[in-house]
Amino acid sequence: MGETNMPQDKGLDHTLKLLHEGYHFIMNRSDKFHSRVFETHLLGEKTICMVGKEEAELFYDNTKFVRKQASPVRIQKTLLGVDGVQGLDGAAHHHRKAMFMSLMTQEGLTQVGVLVQEEWKQEIEQQSREKINVYQAAKRVLTKVALRWTGVPYQDDQIEKWADYLSDMFEDAGAVGLKHWQARRSRSKAENQLKELVEAVRREDIMVRQDSALYHIVWHRELDDELLDAQIAAVELLNLLRPIVAIAVYIDFVVLAIHDYPEEVGKLESEEAMEYFIQEVRRFYPFFPVAPARVKTNFDWKGYTFEEGTLTLLDLYGTNHDPAVWSNPKTFQPERFQSWKGSPFDFIPQGGGEFNIGHRCAGEWLTIEVLKVTLDFFVHHLSFAFPEQNLAYEMNDIPALPKSNVIISDVKFK
Repeated sequence: MGETNMPQDKGLDHTLKLLHEGYHFIMNRSDKFHSRVFETHLLGEKTICMVGKEEAELFYDNTKFVRKQASPVRIQKTLLGVDGVQGLDGAAHHHRKAMFMSLMTQEGLTQVGVLVQEEWKQEIEQQSREKINVYQAAKRVLTKVALRWTGVPYQDDQIEKWADYLSDMFEDAGAVGLKHWQARRSRSKAENQLKELVEAVRREDIMVRQDSALYHIVWHRELDDELLDAQIAAVELLNLLRPIVAIAVYIDFVVLAIHDYPEEVGKLESEEAMEYFIQEVRRFYPFFPVAPARVKTNFDWKGYTFEEGTLTLLDLYGTNHDPAVWSNPKTFQPERFQSWKGSPFDFIPQGGGEFNIGHRCAGEWLTIEVLKVTLDFFVHHLSFAFPEQNLAYEMNDIPALPKSNVIISDVKFK
């Protein structure tokens, strides 16, 4: 192994600074050290941080990094679950990922779009239209969409409970104290309900559609030809349900962008323009801050030494705002996506890499579909105003959301 000249963040531990600086933590140090790679200490262990397109390509090289045991236990117990697809590597990951990718057919995505439009229409019809909290409404809408699309049975009076369970997992994943334990309780309750559902389907006490995600996961067989453990099947069901509801964060930002950039809203006359707008929302506003991995085996890269087992974080938000990749990255410019080449390593709001062989989020296409249908609904099917409110958001809140959420008023169907 060669000598490393990797810049080092001085001090015993920088977890508190990470909590204080939030999405800017890695870029602040990258700028300070004039380096895309540096070493720090977080949660008591040595951690390598990286930002940029080349660095993302390195990070998603499966010969150099693994995901097993990369996420802190507190994140597994809230956001991700234990033994789900995100923590697998190699053939096991490829096989489990293929199960998720098989659900992302054009027919499946079209079905999601129809459900989103139906549920938004019903939500607006049922709400007092004097004032609507977009984020809270979006969580209810997407909870119904997620349960209907996956085939998980529910009663209407259970929607608020499900919305709370699923949103606790991503809203308070990194929280400390009572909020963290609330998120863990919500995951535990949801997993237990879904585990019972999986077992009931296998006993044929409940019949489900063969084209549903629930059916696919219940009867999925691993490489050893064994059915998924019922507990792991519940985790993987939540790996569909939770991310769909988490799109509510993006929806709040989509409506914030409608407020902040009305000149761009006037251009939304084609499907391509709608998609450029959605992609710019995903690039511009904060969502996932980082992706974790661990060094698989010792290697050198650009004079830096990476030691086996070292926790490594890729800055997703920073890469999406990297001036080496994006011109005027702090400016909201949907038209930039007219010339985007579709690289899996420069635009990584939900993680990077290849869809089928790598760790890129299987639900990214679904996210885009949900957001396009929602944008079309708000721009072309509703009229509304923005009352006085606090639309500022803090970059050390994860997820970062406008202080008041986005509130719309005087809502009418066009």
